[in-house]
Amino acid sequence: MIKVTLNGSNGKMGRVLSKVIHESNEFELVTGISRSISSLNTYSSFDELSEASDVIIDFSHPTQLLPMLNYCKKHHVPVVIATTGYSDEELRIIHEAGAYIPVFYSPNMSLGVNLLLELVSKATVVLEDQFDIEIIERHHNKKIDAPSGTALLIANTINRLLENQKSLVYSRQDKKVARDPSEIGIMCLRGGTIVGEHEVVYIGNDEIIEIKHTALSKEIFAYGALRAAKFIIKQNPGYYGMKDMLKE
Repeated sequence: MIKVTLNGSNGKMGRVLSKVIHESNEFELVTGISRSISSLNTYSSFDELSEASDVIIDFSHPTQLLPMLNYCKKHHVPVVIATTGYSDEELRIIHEAGAYIPVFYSPNMSLGVNLLLELVSKATVVLEDQFDIEIIERHHNKKIDAPSGTALLIANTINRLLENQKSLVYSRQDKKVARDPSEIGIMCLRGGTIVGEHEVVYIGNDEIIEIKHTALSKEIFAYGALRAAKFIIKQNPGYYGMKDMLKE
């Protein structure tokens, strides 16, 4: 059994992942970290944590990043980070932690979303600057960060392939000019109970290409996180992502 400590255990994704782990024959949830204590084996901080685990899975909040990484480095515990909303500085810290421990980071644990990234990459290389590119993302009305981490991941993936010649545009309400060809527009919709939807639209002269992924439940992110956990516990210290895992 792979022993898991779950950071953010009482959050929405934490509760989903806890359920999936309890139904699994491969994983054991030994303890959780949460701001709200709901059981004897849940702690409010890593300073209180005494149980050993094989891996930490993180679905929490950016404010918990440093305490978690400090604990992981001190106790040499691999970590799967699925939290979104990190700043550029925090992303740098995550990357640098790979010098000490195995770190797996992905803003979206869905295998389908990562396949979408592969399809978008191929489309971008073929179409290049012949098509305007827009990204539409939809999430539930409780989601805090906008754009979503996945929307930014898609936009940055496209931009790298185009030698970072594009600028990300989140609003055009103050612009009184035609669309600049160097833009990648990102539109964020928030409402109801939408789990997550990402759509990349390539708009050319007289033709439109749409690549879209829709998540119908949060369980897909839980299964992806557990697959990442199985992968990362076998790795040497380093920084890993979905591409590394899917190569195996």
